[in-house]
Amino acid sequence: MKHLLLDVTRSIATVTVNRPEVRNAFNEEVIAELTAVFMALAERDEVRCIVLAGSGAAFCAGADLNWMKRMADYTRDENIADAQALARMLRVVYTCPKPTIARIQGDVYAGGTGLAAACDIAVASDVAQFCLSEVRLGLIPATISPYVIRAMGARAAHRYFLTAERFSAAEAHRIGFVHEVVSADKLDAKVDEIARMLVQNGPGAMKACKQLVHDVAGHDISAGLIERTAMAIADIRVSDEGREGVQSFLQKRKPGWLLS
Repeated sequence: MKHLLLDVTRSIATVTVNRPEVRNAFNEEVIAELTAVFMALAERDEVRCIVLAGSGAAFCAGADLNWMKRMADYTRDENIADAQALARMLRVVYTCPKPTIARIQGDVYAGGTGLAAACDIAVASDVAQFCLSEVRLGLIPATISPYVIRAMGARAAHRYFLTAERFSAAEAHRIGFVHEVVSADKLDAKVDEIARMLVQNGPGAMKACKQLVHDVAGHDISAGLIERTAMAIADIRVSDEGREGVQSFLQKRKPGWLLS
């Protein structure tokens, strides 16, 4: 990979966007690489958790300036194809069957907020700053909006989409965009703590839990939804992993999915 670093240790995969010279801004190559690596990690049984990080001072500054210059001359069809590639990458991250953690050590701008929002859990350094800056360029945060609005809520999105103002990690935590804010020197320890918790859990159950959230969030509590959730718990109870988890609990032993 040209723009990414990959490390797999103790069942935790860390994917690092390694373009510090441009504040980890992404272009079509980075988008293609992120799509490919998340799809590959999704198929690796030994990987139980994925951490998404950025090298250097920023987590991700959004779109690369040289990429934006090329886009300025794109036709509408070329713009659609370009946007669809970004949308696919975000979708691959969001629907990854492994739990994902965004390790946010520095600034998160524009499309970078989409990357953070597509992850299941976001942990930020207290020095990180956030900004949805698109309207300043006469653009809109369209492709990232499904993930960012889910993460911060529609009310906060009205403000920060429209004002394009910077906001702090503390404010990102207040509106629910990030789950934890810690000092810079404690960021790695907190991410590792959460990752270690995740790898203790049933991998099949975590995959099913992610799908459960996707299926239930924002939907009316209808008879159909109640029926689907009842079927979901029945299915997981009779699965090999579900049976092993219950039996290991009753027998006071470790479940078989824990790696030595």
